[in-house]
Amino acid sequence: MAQVAALLGMSPMTVYRAIAAGEFPAVRIRGRLIVPAKAIEAIADLAVAEQTVVDASGWVPAQHGSAG
Repeated sequence: MAQVAALLGMSPMTVYRAIAAGEFPAVRIRGRLIVPAKAIEAIADLAVAEQTVVDASGWVPAQHGSAG
């Protein structure tokens, strides 16, 4: 998470909080949160292509319960 935070210019705790709030995309694997590089690239590409601010929460799928 430190690499994602550094790339985005924020603290790792801010990234964790955004993920927990459903505002940033991540994948949970055995309790560990992973932010796919492709997700960051896609969000950045869209922001550049549309020359606007992209809300990362639009890249987070709706929660439909726990996969357990």
